Amino acid sequence: MSDTKNDQKHPQAPWRNFYGRRHGKTLRPSQQEYLEEDLSDLSPGAVGWDVNPDRAPLDLQALFGGRDLWLEIGFGGGEHMVHQAASNPDVGIIGCEPFINGVAMLLGKMRDAGVENIRIHPGDVRDLFDVLPEASVAKAFLLYPDPWPKKKHHRRRFVTPEHLEPLARVLKPGAEFRVATDIPDYVRQTLEQVPRHGFEWQAERAADWRTPWDDWYSTRYEQKALREGRTPHYLTFRKAG
Repeated sequence: MSDTKNDQKHPQAPWRNFYGRRHGKTLRPSQQEYLEEDLSDLSPGAVGWDVNPDRAPLDLQALFGGRDLWLEIGFGGGEHMVHQAASNPDVGIIGCEPFINGVAMLLGKMRDAGVENIRIHPGDVRDLFDVLPEASVAKAFLLYPDPWPKKKHHRRRFVTPEHLEPLARVLKPGAEFRVATDIPDYVRQTLEQVPRHGFEWQAERAADWRTPWDDWYSTRYEQKALREGRTPHYLTFRKAG
């Protein structure tokens, strides 16, 4: 659905979002505790229009001490991001997720794993794109995004110009962009749109994009897809330049 309140703060934002609802089931007391005690300390900085109307860029040196920056767009329950953070302590990862239940799940996983190199923006990635410096991100992940299956909603998918253009701006030349989805039409649109925005596809054969990455950590969305008989696809792109 449209996030009218957010769009009023964002004068250049289209009416639509590429995500759906922001809230799900009632949070458990422990999850509410994670949000109250941990979330504010894990902010990447002033992102929202209400706190940064001039769109001043984030100070990434202060945030991660000069480490490479990775970005996960819509991290779901956070299992993949925690795995990557634990496996790559020499990088800093920012995750964006407007679904507050997913944010709470991530915070619990971070406590359990003891990872400290993750920062969280619990909102629209477009606002984060506005304040990330140009060519600052070394790797980005888009894993099992909302497929918006109805044809009239395809323009709400992430793989559209309104999202890919700012993504291309913040990625470094040679940066990797990974997309995982189990929806054949999302594969089609991804392969059609992403190369139009300064990205080079890294596979030519179907077998290449049905094999997960060596460091892949399967998410709950992928496990659901497999149970229901859908085939995951793993698409790798590199920012040209």
